[in-house]
Amino acid sequence: MKRALLILMLATMPGLVASAQETSQDSRGKRTFIKFNPSSLISALDITVEQMLTDKLSVELGIMGIYTDYPDYVLTKRIDYGQKKPRISTGQFVEATGLGFRAGLRWYLGQSSGVLHAKGTYFQPILFYKKIFYPKENYIINDVTYTGDATKNVYGLQLLLGRQFSRGRFVMDPYLGVGLRTKVYNYLAFDNKNGIATPDNGQLVQVLPSLHLGIKLGLGF
Repeated sequence: MKRALLILMLATMPGLVASAQETSQDSRGKRTFIKFNPSSLISALDITVEQMLTDKLSVELGIMGIYTDYPDYVLTKRIDYGQKKPRISTGQFVEATGLGFRAGLRWYLGQSSGVLHAKGTYFQPILFYKKIFYPKENYIINDVTYTGDATKNVYGLQLLLGRQFSRGRFVMDPYLGVGLRTKVYNYLAFDNKNGIATPDNGQLVQVLPSLHLGIKLGLGF
């Protein structure tokens, strides 16, 4: 009888250990999430990584590959509210490329203590930076070609409120918020003044509020 009980315990022990490990993993939840933002695909590929630090706090880091600055052309050139405008052509805006970087802390509200599942309502301040490179622009004056250039630096702060949902590994992260951004344009253009090429080497600084509404989709690991 004792031998039978011992054999039964040895036979069921691997299953009990596996069950305990599975329960432990389920209680901890996913710690790392890789997400992309489909709402930004009109101008960039936006990828973020969220890493849980505690049951209520995570850090999110992002990188953005920019393949056009057309949305800024619409805001800067097409919408006129009396603002100064940089000497950057439509073609330069459309064909611009660049990189963006973002870092933020996320506080989940109302989480159960000790559970790392990264879902629920959250508040998140974010700092971000973008560098835009515009293609060179040629100016022909008296049959001589002069080459203009332009870049843009963007610095900003976002304050977001969102709610992350998860089902298995899949996560959906809608958000909204407000922010403040500073755009610094540096440009070199040329004017034809009585047959003389006159450079216009200028800088334009704009400080503007911003609204944010979007959604991120991703997987947890």
